[in-house]
Amino acid sequence: MKRIYLLVIIFTTTLFLSTTKIDTDYFEISKNLRIMGSVYEKINNFYVDEVKPGELITKGIDAMLQSLDPFTVYISESQIEDFRFTTTGEYGGIGATIKKTNQKTIITELYENSPAHKAGLKPGDIIIEIDNQQIDKATIKEVSNFLKGPSESTIDIKILRKNQPKNILVKREEIKLPSVPIHKKINSNTGYIKLTSFTQSAAKETKEALLDLKQQNLNNLIIDLRSNGGGLLNEAVKIVNFFTPKGQIVVNTKSRIPEMNRSYYTTLNPIDTTLKLIVLIDENSASASEIVAGSLQDLDKAVIVGANSYGKGLVQQTKELSFGSQIKITVAKYYTPSGRCIQKIDYSKKTAKGKSEQIADSLVNTFFTRSGRKVMDARGIEPDCTVTMEYYSAITEELLFNDIIFDYVNHAYASIDSIAKPATFKINQSEYNKFKSFALAKNITYQTQTNFHLKELKKVAKKEKYFEENNEVFHQLDSVFSINIESDLDKFKEEIVFFIENEIISRYYFQKGRIEASLTKDPYIIEATNIFKKDSLYNVILGL
Repeated sequence: MKRIYLLVIIFTTTLFLSTTKIDTDYFEISKNLRIMGSVYEKINNFYVDEVKPGELITKGIDAMLQSLDPFTVYISESQIEDFRFTTTGEYGGIGATIKKTNQKTIITELYENSPAHKAGLKPGDIIIEIDNQQIDKATIKEVSNFLKGPSESTIDIKILRKNQPKNILVKREEIKLPSVPIHKKINSNTGYIKLTSFTQSAAKETKEALLDLKQQNLNNLIIDLRSNGGGLLNEAVKIVNFFTPKGQIVVNTKSRIPEMNRSYYTTLNPIDTTLKLIVLIDENSASASEIVAGSLQDLDKAVIVGANSYGKGLVQQTKELSFGSQIKITVAKYYTPSGRCIQKIDYSKKTAKGKSEQIADSLVNTFFTRSGRKVMDARGIEPDCTVTMEYYSAITEELLFNDIIFDYVNHAYASIDSIAKPATFKINQSEYNKFKSFALAKNITYQTQTNFHLKELKKVAKKEKYFEENNEVFHQLDSVFSINIESDLDKFKEEIVFFIENEIISRYYFQKGRIEASLTKDPYIIEATNIFKKDSLYNVILGL
């Protein structure tokens, strides 16, 4: 009886404390909502300038959420369409990308068979009016919103092409960007799948690509997750299932809310568990990409090649709010099969300046894959084989950043109907000489790292009074490291030609052509194929 009496007291006390905490929380919420309402009322009634109520409240909400993490965001009713695009890859529009340069809105790329493509719009066209409304002062976001709209609606776009105005009517359609823009066999026994997002159709498209490649007798497969920012967790689980047996744990989610604690297992029979598999990642591979890469790494089913991934180990869900708005809120952390959480930044702790920092090295833990290989938490997905980042020359960056290559292709290929296939298209020396003449006529200015540091060295030498006595040395260094545009165009011809060819290919074969043309020179692909060539190396990396 004493034991029962004690249990009753404990239960009653726990219930009282729990109820007290709930009451305290509700009181704090109620109190602060009233304070916020009072502040808003006073600003609206007495502030020196007229305020826009909606914008003011939205900024307040955004500021509140920014104190949590960058993935917890408010989605207003007007932003719902953009949010839908991130989960479905679909939107109503014309199917073109644009950019703003010197207050000009320029079409940079078309999607294959898009309304823009079928209507005759071209990269390089300058948009000057949309439905008789001038857009020179509109932001890129505003122009993008003007171009979007319900499927089957018609839009009148006035463009400038070769300084000649032209009106083009475009009928909007439901644009669906593929999650798998390209898959192909890249050598006698190796397939390649590029996966750009984890939308609702990601697993379906990946399965179709995989089955198509399997019919072509392959032993090896490369899955390219570079610059894939993630998406739907369930799609990631389905894709891991293609290569792992039914009933395998893929990922766990853990939260302070019990119902958010879940384990995700493979539920279907795999497509192929015998393929040698390599997954490519980079610093922009995040979220669902990291679930796929991390799970396959933990299960010793794939060699991970590339650079450390982004390090996003947080799970979001969307919740409906009043008046058609929503909130995307972080509800849990996810853990790969070995038990590690790859979240890199600790958003629960802030510095005095309100900044979140990377989890300290002293708090990083070691975990083990199925074969006993060491893997770490709190650092994203660390590749099994690292590919060093390529840095392009200063002149190449200048040619890209200031659209000189883009403008040259607009100028030189406007009247050319077709070119060779992406894998075989090349420009010759005569064509490159034409580009050089075009580029040299532009006002090209750039600074190399060597040139920059030489200038800094001069400043220090003058400050420390060493410059005058070494003037001749500095003069010789100036001569050696001075920028010679024509010489640099020759010195860095190979990388410049790559971008010229890629830009030309995109006009005829779109995004798929860009990717296909780059595969033979891609250092990630080269590293992957070299690993596949040696069975022993592949097995040693996986600890098999």
